[in-house]
Amino acid sequence: MADQTPTLLRGRLLSFKSAPGGPDDTEAFTYVEDGAVLMQNGKIAAQGQYEDLLNQFPDSTARIVDHRPHLILPGFIDTHIHFPQAQVIASWADQLLDWLNDYTFPAEMRFADKAHGDRIALEFFDALVAHGTTTAVAYCSSHPASVDAYFEEAQRRGMLMLGGKTMMDRNAPAPLCDTAQSSYDDSKALIDAWHGRGRAHYVITPRFAITSTPQQLEAAGTLLKEHPDCHLQTHINENHNEIALTRELYPDAAHYLGVYESFGLLGSKTLLGHCIHMTGSEMQIMRETGSVAVFCPTSNLFLGSGLFDKAGLESAGIRTAIATDVGGGTSYSMLRTLDEGYKILQLQRQRLHPLASFYWATRGNAEALSLAGRIGTLDKGTDADLVVLNARATGPMALRMETVETLSEELFVLQTLGDDRAVVETYAAGRPLKT
Repeated sequence: MADQTPTLLRGRLLSFKSAPGGPDDTEAFTYVEDGAVLMQNGKIAAQGQYEDLLNQFPDSTARIVDHRPHLILPGFIDTHIHFPQAQVIASWADQLLDWLNDYTFPAEMRFADKAHGDRIALEFFDALVAHGTTTAVAYCSSHPASVDAYFEEAQRRGMLMLGGKTMMDRNAPAPLCDTAQSSYDDSKALIDAWHGRGRAHYVITPRFAITSTPQQLEAAGTLLKEHPDCHLQTHINENHNEIALTRELYPDAAHYLGVYESFGLLGSKTLLGHCIHMTGSEMQIMRETGSVAVFCPTSNLFLGSGLFDKAGLESAGIRTAIATDVGGGTSYSMLRTLDEGYKILQLQRQRLHPLASFYWATRGNAEALSLAGRIGTLDKGTDADLVVLNARATGPMALRMETVETLSEELFVLQTLGDDRAVVETYAAGRPLKT
């Protein structure tokens, strides 16, 4: 529920209008040294210079929260995460398929118990909030009760969250498998129950081609046609063994992406996790359909999957997003995720400027979700989801900050050394969630 009391947050404001081309691209972002954001009824009512807002609303009864000298940004957005893998994170394994069989599937079977899902949801959302994430796109388990647990907790906290029941009818333990028909029926019922309820957005969620028969992917395509305002998420081209098995299961497809294309699963609201080993033909189809390539750096490193080619994808006209991918990913923190993403791109001589990093985790991810009119900015009328960051949160950070002279340098300190300790407060729909 949104906080009804007008609240004025004072601090240094940073938000983005477009992807920065570099530190001198001042048209791409707005930075206000002594700024303020007025939040009311869950929305941003105004933002700008602190003195201007005081003069503009002289009779305001707003509660003033002084966050100086900290930075106030739009809340972080995580575009790919697995809710049932909260107890899978940090599990040793060989590669993707081994990791799924050894750890992920056994953990997901426990979500048949709604009470278990409720307990994990509390911890899962606590972790998101602690790290400054105000919106995430999650895979739930194949059990409808897991979706209920996920959205119920999001609703209690007033958070804009996306998620859906994982559809998989083969190549998984029997207790996790549904059928093409039951996955359609369950998803349809969950869309009716949750999509558009409060701040909930349902995501049609076939796990990946290996765990879905053609009949189930057809059902997913039918759902998307029937509910075009829903997102769809799945995985693609993460691991060479995964690609080889997919080709065996779908021998008539020209390539991995061709499987999803043939069932009508691609479009501007399609989120494709990983996209590491892409062919030229696949990249052309992604550009033509507007589908989104989601970069999961800590997961890609942890599972040894490969290096995401941001420059190659974006130069081909493909939209990109960045995400934690917990539990294959090793941190809930978008700051840690940006840091590892920077290193992966460095290995390919692709420089990621800190302004571009923070654009990506805020407005960039909001645009990838087609939700930039609601989240990801500090614009008037958008949802009041914000994060407050302290670049001096730890001893090493404070020591480094003694020599920092620019905003870009400060952002790079946050990205390289920051974690949940750097998150002073997280606001969702105007409500402080950490305190």
